[in-house]
Amino acid sequence: MTQTTNQFFDGIAKLMTDAAGAAQGMRAEFETAAKSQAERFLHGMDIPQREEFEAVKAMALKAREENERLSQRVAELEAALTRVQGSNRQS
Repeated sequence: MTQTTNQFFDGIAKLMTDAAGAAQGMRAEFETAAKSQAERFLHGMDIPQREEFEAVKAMALKAREENERLSQRVAELEAALTRVQGSNRQS
């Protein structure tokens, strides 16, 4: 009976090992299919790649900094013009 019990447990262990391997294979197959589907979905929505997004973000930051610099310069020129116009009126 001991030999039969060992064969039974060996059979159960082999069955569980095979089932775990099959489950792991199915999981990998599902992950691959899900990733492929997600990539197709995102591509269909015309979402930019990370590199494109970062490039546009850098350009926008540079443009904002330039805009702030130019706004400051305009304010300085307007102040200077106001001073010149004020001194011309007094003359």
